[in-house]
Amino acid sequence: MSILSIIFTTLVAIEFIYIMFIQTIQTHSKNTSRIFKIPEGVLNNKFTATLMKNQGIYNGIIGILLLYGTFIAPHPKEIVISVLIYAIVVAIYGALTSQKSIIIKQGLLPIITLIIFILQIF
Repeated sequence: MSILSIIFTTLVAIEFIYIMFIQTIQTHSKNTSRIFKIPEGVLNNKFTATLMKNQGIYNGIIGILLLYGTFIAPHPKEIVISVLIYAIVVAIYGALTSQKSIIIKQGLLPIITLIIFILQIF
């Protein structure tokens, strides 16, 4: 992996770990309400909070897998490219089912990173 792909993959990992943090640790905060455009009262609902925390775990796993693939795995490109594609699919699904801006907020950096990998292959 090139230095550029390592930097961008690490940024994507940080982004998804941050999303996990605000969904699982700061579930009821004004910041979470603002970022996800969910009223604070809705976030205080136990059912909604549980869903947010569950979703946060999935986002955290994406971040952890990207870090594992980048710095530990014996075949980093295979893991990182697969996880990036998954992150992009998740962003597309979120854009189609929730907020269109998710494709930019959550998907743009993984898309750019995947393009960097593709350009290195050719």
